[in-house]
Amino acid sequence: MRHFGIITPPVPGHIHPFAALGRELVARGHRVTCFQVADLEEKIHSEGLEFYRIGGAEYPPGALRASLDTLGRLAGFTALRYTIRAVAATTAMECRELPNAIRAAGVEALLVDQMEPAGGAVAERLGLPFITVCNALLINRDPVAPPPFTPWAYTDAAWARLRNRVGYAVSDRITKPIADAVAIYRREWKLPALASPDDSFSRLAQICQMPREFDFPRTALPPAFRYVGPLRGGLPRPIPFPWERLDGRPLVYASLGTLQNSREPMFRTFAEACRGLDVQLVISHGGGLTASEAADLPGDPLVVSYAPQMDLLPRATLTITHAGLNTVLD
Repeated sequence: MRHFGIITPPVPGHIHPFAALGRELVARGHRVTCFQVADLEEKIHSEGLEFYRIGGAEYPPGALRASLDTLGRLAGFTALRYTIRAVAATTAMECRELPNAIRAAGVEALLVDQMEPAGGAVAERLGLPFITVCNALLINRDPVAPPPFTPWAYTDAAWARLRNRVGYAVSDRITKPIADAVAIYRREWKLPALASPDDSFSRLAQICQMPREFDFPRTALPPAFRYVGPLRGGLPRPIPFPWERLDGRPLVYASLGTLQNSREPMFRTFAEACRGLDVQLVISHGGGLTASEAADLPGDPLVVSYAPQMDLLPRATLTITHAGLNTVLD
């Protein structure tokens, strides 16, 4: 039996695939512990994994929900700047606390989300094997692949490769506070500096839950990289849902994932669009709406905080989504 540790961003869209992976490891006789902030203790336990609290001083109960609510109300460059600051602060906290926490928990190997730059550094610091897990769009850099945050089309031409290089340089500039937070601890720990974010990924294995067919025809993926498809597995407990309220009309299912779920005007637009149509709208807002906001939506939508998405999608005539990777894969 081995004891695996999970290092992941504190949002359900990243936790759910890790939980499926963790439950499979537990079923094979291993232990799996997720290192997270206080607000996610109940969530981690409900996924069937062990929980180890970090960030007690900076992230007391309620801090994560408040941060996500703030992000949900922002847009454009303001939202990006807020996200960069928040990730940089979390990265610094993880570098400070994870080494001692991982030692105390007795973890022997790490599963690190590709979007957690502290994970690789901490694994190197402790001399532990680690695997990089791509739960979102992979961010491995490739001359022919446009940066994932751009709407650029794929073109294997010299001008496009130059355009992509400029895009990656802009990305490095924007995310410099995050890279700086890791660099401080890498220097302190006598670890080599990173020439590129790709240098922080595992050389043992990088697994991506996006199918190869969804990706650009890349030319520079490392030998350790594998497309494995959606990371899914049965939940320990079913998600409650009022199935008796489905009335047989064509079902329209709407979800904005976990980072955009505070956008009440967008949910209102969905409800307005369905009002008067011979359909039943089901809205899953992930806790982003208050009870009064949910009750005030026009028409007669069935509004829930969480829904059993994999069970609802086969019943749906139409799905309205922000195109987050998990919902797209489902």
